Amino acid sequence: MSQLNIIHEFEHNYRQENAILWYTRECFTYEILNRALRTLDANIIINMGFFIHDLHQQIHQLHQQQLPSYGDNPFKVYRGQGLLKTDFDKLKRTKGSLMSFNNFLSTSMERHVSLFFAESASGDPDKVGILFIITIDPRVSSIAFASIKEVSYYKTEEEILFSMHAVFRIGEIKEMGDNHRLYQVELQMTNDDDEQLQQLTEFISKEIAGATGWGRLGVLLTKTGHFDKAEELYKVLLEQPSTESDKALYYHCLGYVKHHQGNYEQAIEYYTKALGIREKTLSENHPHLAQSYNNIGETYREMGAYSKALIFHEKTLGMREKTLPTNHPHLALTYNNVGLVYNNMGEYLKSLSFYEKALGIREVALSKNHPELANIYRNIGTVYYDMKEYSKSLSFYEKALEIQEKTLSENHPDLATSYNNFGGLYYRMKEYSKALSYFERALDIWQSALPPNHPNLEGVKKWIEAVKKKL
Repeated sequence: MSQLNIIHEFEHNYRQENAILWYTRECFTYEILNRALRTLDANIIINMGFFIHDLHQQIHQLHQQQLPSYGDNPFKVYRGQGLLKTDFDKLKRTKGSLMSFNNFLSTSMERHVSLFFAESASGDPDKVGILFIITIDPRVSSIAFASIKEVSYYKTEEEILFSMHAVFRIGEIKEMGDNHRLYQVELQMTNDDDEQLQQLTEFISKEIAGATGWGRLGVLLTKTGHFDKAEELYKVLLEQPSTESDKALYYHCLGYVKHHQGNYEQAIEYYTKALGIREKTLSENHPHLAQSYNNIGETYREMGAYSKALIFHEKTLGMREKTLPTNHPHLALTYNNVGLVYNNMGEYLKSLSFYEKALGIREVALSKNHPELANIYRNIGTVYYDMKEYSKSLSFYEKALEIQEKTLSENHPDLATSYNNFGGLYYRMKEYSKALSYFERALDIWQSALPPNHPNLEGVKKWIEAVKKKL
């Protein structure tokens, strides 16, 4: 049957209850959806949103229906695929940490079927074949999965399908054979009590509070460092019919994206559009107004306009001290940001005073590995660096990095900022080999995550030149 005929059949016969049938059929639905999820194509993801929703709902419904039949006994499923050698090297380095699949994950109850796919993939000289062995514990409720044999297009396959964003802990990684081309990787399901998973989900859920629908995807893209894809998504969303509140959110998020791309003038432009809508539609002490003031202040600080930055941060602080309890995380964020401005202005004792207020709240209110704790440790480290108290600076930088390496993706720009800070510190301490190593790690991340004209790239390249002259 031609693709055109299949599309015609889809238009006339598709129903919510047969989403899995259409997903497992070898046709455009599977191919287009997985390519869009892999490449984060905003237009396609939005247009296929109904199908993603229906597919997740059907998996979830089947999961609830099938759960009693599993009992309490764990069982194994398998997935065979190829991984680029560079991606496999990253996987080996993250053994023991969490791994997330951003698509719908297809697995088999039959080991030999998955092994065939892994062996086939190992024939590609740029890849290694991977046999994932996933232990499913039916008592773990954090992941929706279902046997789809009865509803699949192919009724003979023993397939278990996981919904999107399934998270597993990476276990043993073993070579199969002796040609260095085929490996098995053990994955364990994580439960809701997993501390690292809780920290990640808590961080994400707070960051997307207030966002609706596709706005949540955009915030997740920015938080994982996919700024270009987030920008594309928000611009598409602005072209769709939406409320004034949603428009303000999308402009605000575009400002956030532009800020992190180093395009500060455009960031101010987008933030100001969001603020204009919010000032017309919200009450005078609404938290979204404080959010706008805060981010405009942050951008002015990055531009070196410290007096303007302080004006906006003081507006934010005034609103939040009126409306929030004294131990609220947003108040801690505001103290932190005022501290940043004072540090930039060379008023180090004032800066430390505000940082200590922020730290006092965060150490009580947040888990010990929360990303916001890392930020305040890093900022305090920077004040001590500027005060030339290098041993104190190193202590706080190390605390920050320990948290960030547990909670951020390995190519996240915030991680590069910490590596860059370590580079500068070791340079001042005359430990030039260590300095070079950290600067190069920062450069690797920023080159993949930031546009080529970003000021951070120019800065770290100058540092690398300076260090090499000392070696």
